[in-house]
Amino acid sequence: MKIHKEGLVSLFVVAAFILIVDYIVLQLTNEKLIVYPLLIASLLLYLFVRHFFRVPNRQSIEDVNGIISPCDGKIVVIEDVFEKDFLQCECKQISIFMSPLDVHINWFPVGGNILHASRTKGSHLVAWAPKSSTHNERSTVLIETADNKKILVRQIAGAVARRVVCYAKEGTYAQQNGHLGFIKFGSRVDLYIPNDYEIKVALDEKVIGSQSVIARLKK
Repeated sequence: MKIHKEGLVSLFVVAAFILIVDYIVLQLTNEKLIVYPLLIASLLLYLFVRHFFRVPNRQSIEDVNGIISPCDGKIVVIEDVFEKDFLQCECKQISIFMSPLDVHINWFPVGGNILHASRTKGSHLVAWAPKSSTHNERSTVLIETADNKKILVRQIAGAVARRVVCYAKEGTYAQQNGHLGFIKFGSRVDLYIPNDYEIKVALDEKVIGSQSVIARLKK
């Protein structure tokens, strides 16, 4: 199983912590009821962190008229909103919540020119809270497609996920299903989609990053 580059430091820190704690405990006691559970817990912790930073082996789909899911997770919000900062129009907000068990790589949902990419410091409310979209630490990426449609993608940190990594660079081209970034230890991604797209997902539906079609241009 491949490990994402964002997890290499975390895995090293976890492994070092486990080795130090286990060494100290083994120096203090040989009691099997303490040592065996500790060793099992240490192994499970390391495997969990390693699993979290996994890179899935999957074949991305391409859809020039579609918006592909930017992450693995569950659809928790589908609603009409007025996006005042970048799109400045009525649009659909689609929010995808990622649990700690999901793959946490983020992908570009469409191909196009990156008009804006920024990072905003903020709070660390639980990711499913409505205010997390505007109050939490987040990155914001605005992409303009070949059809001149503007799609806004927002990576949002949560109560546990306190680091958002965004690779988008303003003025460059985003390849659909190229790597947008990574969010550590569970959070959410919001999409703001123009109303001339037809939504193809439902609330509580599980979606797969780079695989599931979120919306498609209306004919």
